[in-house]
Amino acid sequence: MPRRSDGTSIERLPALRRMMPFLIPRRNDAFVLFEQTIETAPLRGLIERLNAGRPEAERVTLFHCVLRAIGLALTDFPRLNRFVAGRRLWERRGIWLTLSAKQRLDRDAPVFSTKIRFDPSEPLVRFVERLREDLVRGRRGDAASDREIGVLLRLPRVLLRLLTWLQPRLDAVGLLPHRLIDDDPLYASAFVANLGSVGLDAAYHHLFEYGTVPIFVTMGRVHKAPVVRDDGSVGSREVFVLRYTYDERIEDGFYAARALEKLAAYLGDPTALSGASLE
Repeated sequence: MPRRSDGTSIERLPALRRMMPFLIPRRNDAFVLFEQTIETAPLRGLIERLNAGRPEAERVTLFHCVLRAIGLALTDFPRLNRFVAGRRLWERRGIWLTLSAKQRLDRDAPVFSTKIRFDPSEPLVRFVERLREDLVRGRRGDAASDREIGVLLRLPRVLLRLLTWLQPRLDAVGLLPHRLIDDDPLYASAFVANLGSVGLDAAYHHLFEYGTVPIFVTMGRVHKAPVVRDDGSVGSREVFVLRYTYDERIEDGFYAARALEKLAAYLGDPTALSGASLE
């Protein structure tokens, strides 16, 4: 049986699901797009209660809530926590979320990525504390992936081209060292980018052929949207948009759509989302 450090091979699959990596070998030839509009009102109440008495640097944000909801949805719908490598479908070991952030909030600041393991039993506040520790290291330039890229970029270009040619071939047969996978943000269950933090709307992002990320999520800026009330009058509501790019080879779109319904339900249910009593 084939082996990988980050996943286990799935032997019992429908014939078409086993065949899809051969029929569609590239992620970006198999993507499906989804979009959701999320109201902020339930989340605002949760965030206000969790942040009472907390310094600004330690506060829970809307983005943290989205990250936890994604992790919980992947927990409830485990067939989305799969990936394709070597024309084979794998179950990922653990739920891993990658997010991107600016090292500083200015136009020319570099972007870094950090990867964190998601534990569904961990309360939201503790998850935010762990994530903040990773972000602090990333903003200092101490992220392991940034150090590795820095070393690679010092190599002669011919050698760098050879390594980038060799990497996916080793990965396809399960021979890539686990240390390269463990620290790499593109070996994750989902990649989540908060475009709203720099004032942008959500976008549909391409999937990376490198690595094993099958789901890319972008979160847009908070804005007012029109709404028709039950009495027929027109008003407005505060919302943000989530846009998803999804590799359909891992599971069908119907299953993914049900997972997104659950994700939206978590974002509308403060008690389930917090993972702890709000009393």
